[in-house]
Amino acid sequence: MHTINLPSKPPSSPHPILNLSFRVFFSGAAVFAVLIMTLWSFVFTGHTDIAAQTLNPLYWHGHEMIYGYALAVVAGFLLTAVQTWTGVKMPYGYKLLAIFSYWLIARLSWLAFGLGLDIGAGLLLLAATFDMLFVASMAWVVFRAVLQVKQYKQMGILAKLALLTLGNGLCYWGIFANDMTVTKIGVYLGFYLIIGLVLTIGRRVVPFFIERGLAYDGIDVKVRNSKWQDVLSLVFFLTFFITDLFYPNKYLLTITALGVAIVNLIRLAGWYHPKIWQKPLLWSLYLAFFGMCLSFILYALQPWLGFSHSLAVHALSIAGVGMMTLAMMARVSLGHTGRNIHQPPKMVNVMFALMVLVFVSRAFLPIIAVEHYLLWVMIAQGAWISCFVLFCISYLPILSKPRPDGLFG
Repeated sequence: MHTINLPSKPPSSPHPILNLSFRVFFSGAAVFAVLIMTLWSFVFTGHTDIAAQTLNPLYWHGHEMIYGYALAVVAGFLLTAVQTWTGVKMPYGYKLLAIFSYWLIARLSWLAFGLGLDIGAGLLLLAATFDMLFVASMAWVVFRAVLQVKQYKQMGILAKLALLTLGNGLCYWGIFANDMTVTKIGVYLGFYLIIGLVLTIGRRVVPFFIERGLAYDGIDVKVRNSKWQDVLSLVFFLTFFITDLFYPNKYLLTITALGVAIVNLIRLAGWYHPKIWQKPLLWSLYLAFFGMCLSFILYALQPWLGFSHSLAVHALSIAGVGMMTLAMMARVSLGHTGRNIHQPPKMVNVMFALMVLVFVSRAFLPIIAVEHYLLWVMIAQGAWISCFVLFCISYLPILSKPRPDGLFG
């Protein structure tokens, strides 16, 4: 008797946007980036009825930029990359839709709260339930895949996901216990964990993208990286964020912030090639890393020059979260949909230029001319919104259509 091996059924989903996680999460993150910043501009200028006695509006804004926007990009990237790293199939179709729906319901609840539609703590309780479901389900999928193939080198990323779940839980605990100190710790813990993830993942993919991008033009370049840079960057950054969050000692903060900046500036020197300026998908990643280094220098100077700590925080968030995620989404969205990464949409240069304007206007111009602070903030908000509107126009059609080669993905 002969056994007949029938071909396995190819994967399918109800819509191409649910083929892989990056499609639906990058789309959701981009649309959300427009909505949340538009609403924040109204909250910031006092034109909404947000319940400030329940939640400090600054923490409302911080939570949604970190656990809303940034974590959606992280989910889209990790749930796609882990499949490449491990060979284990990631959720697609309705399973992916379920994880995305948890994120979406939580975001809509926070948006409604920002509009002042909350009745008691009902919306925030709904947000807490689905937010924790989202983070826990994403972390579980990643943990299971990594442990299944015993890829223990990814444990650093797994640890950050576990701590992000804790950080989000602290935010909600602080809200319901009416303890804004706990909420602040949750927000800042999430922020620095996201920056830690960006430093970890960026250290892997940016050199790879630079090598691949230049190889297309026949330039054989091996960018330099080293283990000591990885170790020093990690040690300085870990000490920095513990200091900034729990032990505000200006001497230790200055030393550790400068340490992170110097190590990563040396790293950037090893990655540099003049041809990157001809490729927006390369120079944007490079500038994002450089902007992070400048931000750590701001942290080091802040205790001595007396400008607001918030300016350093916003500099790091715009470079490390805004510019880096935008550049990653622009590149990954092309590569994983089977399109030519060397021919990005024409609008990418304008998008990245707008994000540079956000960085300069929000972080540096208030230091130079603090009397125009509100103007600089509103310019930054307008540039952010315009940037992501252009991303939506350029990339939502790409993310929502099948691959040109007919493959599933």
